[in-house]
Amino acid sequence: MTGDQSDALRPRRVAVLGGTGTIGRATVRALVSRGHDVVCFVRRRADIDDPSGPPACSRLPPGATARVVDVTDPSSLAEAGFRGEPFDVLVSCLASRTGLPDDAWAIDYRAHVSALHAGKAAGVTHVILLSAICVQKPVLAFQHAKRAFEGVLAASGLDYTIVRPTAFFKSLSGQIDRLKRGKSFLIFGDGTLTACKPISDDDLGTYIAECLDDPDRRNRVLPIGGPGEAVTPKAQGEQLFALLGREARFTHVPVALLDVIIVTLAMLGRLVPTLAAKAELARIGRYYATESMLVLDPLTGQYDARATPSTGSETLFDYYARVIRGEAVAERGDHAVF
Repeated sequence: MTGDQSDALRPRRVAVLGGTGTIGRATVRALVSRGHDVVCFVRRRADIDDPSGPPACSRLPPGATARVVDVTDPSSLAEAGFRGEPFDVLVSCLASRTGLPDDAWAIDYRAHVSALHAGKAAGVTHVILLSAICVQKPVLAFQHAKRAFEGVLAASGLDYTIVRPTAFFKSLSGQIDRLKRGKSFLIFGDGTLTACKPISDDDLGTYIAECLDDPDRRNRVLPIGGPGEAVTPKAQGEQLFALLGREARFTHVPVALLDVIIVTLAMLGRLVPTLAAKAELARIGRYYATESMLVLDPLTGQYDARATPSTGSETLFDYYARVIRGEAVAERGDHAVF
């Protein structure tokens, strides 16, 4: 491989994709704090109507440089991003915003392939990819797209590190406001169908930044979770009610209801394309309602919490307490699930 381990601790020039998201910002902070020269390729803001408006540069941590790039355009990546300049490392925290097929293949696969080629031409010798643990059992379009790029990266001839985190705090915080309004906590089945080892943005950002300097993380696929035991949706609800000082109340949603919704939307989607997209979103919801975000044992087909590595210091329940005290804000974005 191309990595020079003798240079592992020197500051490097790092190109970052997806640096304005919550995990991206945490990763950029960790990279800058370690003395690396960080250049972020940012998309223009998605929440404004005018595509010529300002990019999301204001969300970047201090110390990082921003360059506005169309990640779906290979020439933009090369000319506006890398600009013919040398780079050592490419870090990607970029992901499709919706997970829908067109979006997934455009961003999770093609944009990453283009960035890989442009990075290689710029002298990049190490690529660190933020993937997802759910690609262990690919069913959905975005999972297949991520797996496809993982394969391209592993065969690229460059050193690579593929990080597959478990659930994020922001994705498990969608019901806090609901409970504050006196409503029940929604769970699928009995609330113990799935479990995960959630990881905070800062703990994950630190882990990703450390991959630059750890030779044992080269050319590997690394599942990673946060500290503590695996938690179920029921345990999440119980802890939230306890933090709010209220008696726990749950509304049980049968998984079969999701199946009915998916079939109905898929049938109607043959006539109305927007309903086909909603059917795919329902499939995504069903996946997370029935599959644990833990390491999958390929021999038994079972998820294994003990085999899921942990890192960091902040637990999901620590985070819940900070949100309820007003010390943190849950930035849920496009990937929020219960």
